Amino acid sequence: MRVIVHGGAGGAPDDPEPRQAVLDEAAARGADAATPLDAVESAVGVLESDPRFNAGVGGAIQSDGVVRTDAGVMTSDREVGAACSMPGVEHAASVARVVHSETPHIFVSGEHAVDLAAEFGVETGVDLLTDEKRERYEEENPPRGGPREHLDWLASRFGSGADQAGEGSERDAPDHDTVGSVATDGETFAAVTSTGGRSFALAGRVGDVPQVGSGFFCTEAGGASATGAGEDIARVTLSRRAVDFLDDGHGAQEAADRAIEEFEEITESGAGVIVLGDEEVGSAFNTDGMQTSIAYK
Repeated sequence: MRVIVHGGAGGAPDDPEPRQAVLDEAAARGADAATPLDAVESAVGVLESDPRFNAGVGGAIQSDGVVRTDAGVMTSDREVGAACSMPGVEHAASVARVVHSETPHIFVSGEHAVDLAAEFGVETGVDLLTDEKRERYEEENPPRGGPREHLDWLASRFGSGADQAGEGSERDAPDHDTVGSVATDGETFAAVTSTGGRSFALAGRVGDVPQVGSGFFCTEAGGASATGAGEDIARVTLSRRAVDFLDDGHGAQEAADRAIEEFEEITESGAGVIVLGDEEVGSAFNTDGMQTSIAYK
């Protein structure tokens, strides 16, 4: 088993050593798994439970004060599962796997995704909001009215310096980001990405993470997981582009480099991507940092 994980692309974190230790634990946990799908779910599950990362506990808070989680998973047979806008769901990647493995669909959203999670034993009703996120939200004088008031409020916050912990933080913004993993057992691949979204986004906003080809993608050539400016990642389907380069015969590192170069040229925005191929592991980013970890078994 070969596993790579990432902890998000953005600014350099204030506590890189403990975050790296958690990433190393996540990769090791994945490498001990029986299948690539087990591996990526197990690895990301470690990160979803750690408030240092923007997934699960400690996820970004939306304009109505609620943390909603999203995730997507894909295997090299092109089977897909995604779930989004789930309040109270710590392990969004596990819900995406339920969609992948237990339903005829590729995407389930909102309260119905939460109900599906509960039906298949994924814990719901979890308090995902940390004291730090709650205090930062209240300091921003949050809106109390309808969507127009929320849009006016977030106009100066979403994508600005005030948004320091989100999936689409500015290229030089501090803090952490979306998480993801790609794994292979030498025969098949799996890729997953999980997020708490982006701070100060409109309530109900969904970014790139659960969109197949954007936040994650996988074929027989390999897999990729992306992180960064979500709207821009979706516009260029960053993970699909990285895997396209694998399909064209490039190695994983070159595929990652080319995908990020193309992304920056088109969007002038910030992102990162991890890529796993048959014989190589790659990662690239154009932000101040993106921590990764690799494990083999």
